[in-house]
Amino acid sequence: MNSSIPSSGGTFQPLKHRSGTLRDRLHGYTKRTLGAGGSVTEAVSLPPGESCAGWVAVHAIDFYNDVSTIWAVMSSDPYLRSFKPGEGFPSGVEYRWSEGSGRDAITVSVSAPMYIEKVLQWIADQINDESKFPDDDNEEEALLVFQSPSFAVLCGQIFRRLFRVYGIIYSSFFGTLEALGMAPHLNTCFKHFMFFCTEFGLLPEREVEPLEVLVKPIRKQYYISKQPSSSK
Repeated sequence: MNSSIPSSGGTFQPLKHRSGTLRDRLHGYTKRTLGAGGSVTEAVSLPPGESCAGWVAVHAIDFYNDVSTIWAVMSSDPYLRSFKPGEGFPSGVEYRWSEGSGRDAITVSVSAPMYIEKVLQWIADQINDESKFPDDDNEEEALLVFQSPSFAVLCGQIFRRLFRVYGIIYSSFFGTLEALGMAPHLNTCFKHFMFFCTEFGLLPEREVEPLEVLVKPIRKQYYISKQPSSSK
């Protein structure tokens, strides 16, 4: 991540992959591809011989880092406290937060900034749980976790919630980020995220609809880039 981006008091710190682990090795593919001037299409493609589940797991972490670092730029702005529950979401939708689990779960209405804070904290808690996102030297054991049905469900939830955060940012805070000179970085991160989600079918269409105007041209770029005759 770009270390020059200011932090908002350390609420969301980028999560790292421990050197020498499966996560670190898979993360290295993307880093090398983009660092060598490769295209986003090449960067999201599954490397030959690697696990698709592991690839998705590593990107869940990397995309969390992208979003949390963008949000850290403005998360301490007093303006965010002016939003009331139900305010600040993309037009026509309100993302609610579920507290608790099972029969004790309740759905509560929160403001858009609060929703973002809750999402990023929840994702960090999942990633920091070694039983859910193992980061040790035993690749076989890590893959057993990443390839489990429960992990697929968890990753689906992570990617859907990250997409919602992007939706809120573009709907309510794009002007602020543009004034801070962060719009190009935001757009680059979102394009990378959408290329990856499209490559692996990670977002249900009902989630995409509120941002269809923004998503459609990015998807078009993705499909053009996948054509054999396209220039990469």
